[in-house]
Amino acid sequence: MRFIRKLLLFLLLMAACSDRADIGFQFAWLSDTHVGTATGTEDLRRAVADINNLSEIHFVVLSGDITELGSNAELDTAKTILDELKAPYFIIPGNHDTKWSESGCTYFSTLWGSDKFSCEYQNIRFIGMHQGPVMRMGDGHFAPEDIRWLDIQLRNTDSKQPIIFVTHYPLNNTITNWFEVLDRLKQHNVQVVLFGHGHRNRIYDLEGITGLMGRSSLRRNQASGGYNIVRVSSDSLHFFERITMQETNDAWFKTAIEQRDYLSDTTHYERPSFIENEKYEDVQVRWMFDTDYTIAASPAVWEDYVVAGNSNGDIYCLYVEDGTIIWKFKAGKGVFSPPEIAEQRVVFGANDGYVYCLNVVDGKLVWRFKTNAPVVAAPKVYDNTVFIGASDGSFRAIDLADGDLIWEFSGLQSFVEAKPLIHHGKVIFGAWDTFLYALDIEDGSLVWKWSNGHPGKLFSPAVCTPVASSDRVYIVAPDRFMTALNAANGETIWRSNRFKVRESIGISDDKKTIFVKCMQDTLVAISTLSSAPLANWISNCGFGYDINPSVPVEKEGILYFSTQRGYVYSVDAATGKLLWKYRISHNLVHTLALANTNQLIAADMGGRIFNVQAGEMLD
Repeated sequence: MRFIRKLLLFLLLMAACSDRADIGFQFAWLSDTHVGTATGTEDLRRAVADINNLSEIHFVVLSGDITELGSNAELDTAKTILDELKAPYFIIPGNHDTKWSESGCTYFSTLWGSDKFSCEYQNIRFIGMHQGPVMRMGDGHFAPEDIRWLDIQLRNTDSKQPIIFVTHYPLNNTITNWFEVLDRLKQHNVQVVLFGHGHRNRIYDLEGITGLMGRSSLRRNQASGGYNIVRVSSDSLHFFERITMQETNDAWFKTAIEQRDYLSDTTHYERPSFIENEKYEDVQVRWMFDTDYTIAASPAVWEDYVVAGNSNGDIYCLYVEDGTIIWKFKAGKGVFSPPEIAEQRVVFGANDGYVYCLNVVDGKLVWRFKTNAPVVAAPKVYDNTVFIGASDGSFRAIDLADGDLIWEFSGLQSFVEAKPLIHHGKVIFGAWDTFLYALDIEDGSLVWKWSNGHPGKLFSPAVCTPVASSDRVYIVAPDRFMTALNAANGETIWRSNRFKVRESIGISDDKKTIFVKCMQDTLVAISTLSSAPLANWISNCGFGYDINPSVPVEKEGILYFSTQRGYVYSVDAATGKLLWKYRISHNLVHTLALANTNQLIAADMGGRIFNVQAGEMLD
């Protein structure tokens, strides 16, 4: 209520000042507060107290990474502190608030009413919109639903009105679809783009638009943290670094407020290229279906059916052959859980806290199971039982037939994201609490749990689905180690950081080879028959820097995987030889679903589902 009252007061103040553009004003600009780190909470408290002592500050803008892990507790702490501001504030999330979100990115908007903002002060339009990425590691990405919102804001803004645009990543190719927003902004009178992410003050040229990166409020190795103060006059913008509770330095950047013309610029700027596709005439996208909302999880294939969910809570079932809609189901909130299909049932979790089970033939609800928090985890169906984690500290086994609870393990300290492995009578999975768990498949009791020894939750083995061969379980994690564990007791057999791994691991059909996609160009095949991490082959596939957690999938001797820049790769599983690569999108493509050896179903963060075909499958 306090935040709402201040916002209403600000709106009244804006109305009073709308015809007084010559007065000038100042606002504070905070970024990368990272509440949850060692000093993040205290540094933000000090910044808020400092701003409250500066009577000339009219409002505050925060450009993302408000928390370290995006947890509900961290967000609660941040809001409690920020609500102490005497001035109104406008806030967007950053990648740390969206990637590791136990709420499926819903709690931010619950607390602040929205994860975007648009307001006007003394004839300057301020627009704030984040770029994720939502729940998946990769480059930034502007959601299609957010771009539509931006279109409305720009359509309602006079072309001559000065605009200050706020996001979190630099508005360049660190965001997969940066140009979709940048090209829109170029049609308007944008004065500057403000962002964070890099934790320091820095000036960018964004295809002619001035971009400014703002420092973090963290103190780092200094005695005090800091933030920026922006002074706006009738004809200029001045940016000053303020050291919290100390002094304000001289302006580090200043620019005129004037009518900008970006459309007359004839410079050729980088855009995603699809020209490489011409090298592979035997590969094509047979059809593409656009769901219009973010897809943050892989699709599933069953017989002639393709099933995928999106951030709007829409579950689509399409024909593999032509992409036409068979049925559509609406969940209570967004779906970031990849569907699992078994026994003519589709199972998935949703941000409304339910696990859903639908009939795959007609899309009718069979049952739904209520948990105590959003469900962003991937389910696994085995022996007519659904095994799935949630964000309420529990992992459950649910009867596939009727949705009854079979058992529940409630010993987790954070949420579950990945699909579990079923192996030798155990359910094995990681959570964002640093641990890998093995539960007894019959009663859910803890058999063992393992940690890499790193206390940082960001290094948890929580994204990869473990793979297993014989008596060993294999994982990769953000600590960049590949690990082999004894499946019986969880003891470490070996750990290797020879290859720059992260969260992408798969296994061959015969269980003799592990396939790992590394963070830079490389695909590696590791033998499961060796007592040490012995590479059968190492292939430089040339995909560049890639942290997309897509799983390499093998079928009939061919290996397929996807990247964060929209490529699909086909590799000989025996030799690592590249067979083809094909760009279907400029956005991240999730783990592929194989309809058959030459027919792949893919989905990208932009909300689109693709049928990719090669070889003899082409007409």
